[in-house]
Amino acid sequence: MNAQYDRKYLKNLLLERSVRLGDFTLSSGAKSSYYIDARQTTMTAEGQRLTGKIAYTLIEEAGWDVSHVGGLTLGADPVAYAIAHHSTGRGRTLDGFTVRKEPKDHGTGQQIEGGLPTDARVVVVEDAVTTGGSAIRAIEVLRKYGASVAGVICLVDREEGGRSRLDELGVPLLAVFTGPELLAAAEEAAK
Repeated sequence: MNAQYDRKYLKNLLLERSVRLGDFTLSSGAKSSYYIDARQTTMTAEGQRLTGKIAYTLIEEAGWDVSHVGGLTLGADPVAYAIAHHSTGRGRTLDGFTVRKEPKDHGTGQQIEGGLPTDARVVVVEDAVTTGGSAIRAIEVLRKYGASVAGVICLVDREEGGRSRLDELGVPLLAVFTGPELLAAAEEAAK
C-alpha cells in the first residue's frame, strides 16, 4: 500500500471512530464545536498499523536522529507503541517510553517509564495537539531528565496555538492531519 492510500485510510478511520460534532470542552478548557477522541482509532489494530507506519515515515523524512518515541500518558501511549512496533526491522529501531503526569509515589518513584537513557534524543508524540500543553509538559520532564527533544509528531494539529508554543521552545511540530481538515470532512459527511 502506498503512503497516500494509508493516509486516506487513517483519515477515514479517524472520521468514523474519533471525530465528533457537537459542543465540547477541551482539556485546555476551551470550547469547541468538534472533538477528536483519537484513542478510538489509535487503539485499534488497523489504527495502530497505520499510525505507526505514517508517523515513522514522518520521523525518517524529517531526518531526526532519535532513539525513542513517547509522550505524556495516555494519548501518546498508543501512538508511541505503534511507531516503536513499526520500526522493528526497518534499519533503525525506536523504543517507546511513557511520561507519567506525576512521579510514582512508590517503588522507584519514576516519572518516565521504558528504560529511557538520560542522554537520549527523542520524539515526543501526541494524538492531538490543541494548545500544546501535554507535549510541553512531556518536554519539560524529559529535558529535566537530561533527554533532548528533536520534535513533536501528532496525528492531529487542531491549529489552536500549540505549534507556536512549541516553536517558542525550539521544538518543531509535524502533524499527519489538521483539525480544520478533519472538521470539514466530518461536516461534509454529515450533510
